[in-house]
Amino acid sequence: MENLRTPRAVAGRFSISPDVEIELIRKSIHISVAFVPFVVGIIGVAPTLSLLAFGTVFYAYAETLRLAGRSVYIVSGLTMSASRTRDLGGFVLGPVTLGIGAMAALLLYPDPAARIAIFALAFGDGFASLVGRAFGTIRIPGGKSLEGSLACFVAVLIPTYHITALPAHAVVIALVATFLEITPLKDVDNIVLPIGTGLVAYLMLI
Repeated sequence: MENLRTPRAVAGRFSISPDVEIELIRKSIHISVAFVPFVVGIIGVAPTLSLLAFGTVFYAYAETLRLAGRSVYIVSGLTMSASRTRDLGGFVLGPVTLGIGAMAALLLYPDPAARIAIFALAFGDGFASLVGRAFGTIRIPGGKSLEGSLACFVAVLIPTYHITALPAHAVVIALVATFLEITPLKDVDNIVLPIGTGLVAYLMLI
């Protein structure tokens, strides 16, 4: 999820704004979800779901402690470094919905729909936010940027085509993911995006 930002140039050189620096940290975590299908290939779906559930619950516990004034080593510091202005002073929900979104994809859909859904979550939303904040200049309805939405489309199209080898299917699935990413759902898009994209992928590939 991204909002429109314009990068600054200082002394003729590109300068990363604080917002973009924060987004780089946030989306590095976000994009790491792309490793989930590889973990599934090694240890299976059920153990991977257990790891995701444990990580999500542990993070929620750490956030609860942080709000109570008790920092959890590494987790609390990373959370604060990756927090947007709107998150300060409250529970940072993004990692929770990210974990739920990945688990939902594994629970609801078989492979390859589950893989496509998770890659859409990792790469589509991740690159849309990074590109939109760093280079977004053209605003579209919903408050997002055209540049970020195009990045989402391409970021979903490439792995989907690699998985399916069906160009028309890949285009449709990427368009659906882009539409869902554009929708202003805040952190809930981490759940809606993989579920919606996975459903379309499943229906098209069965």
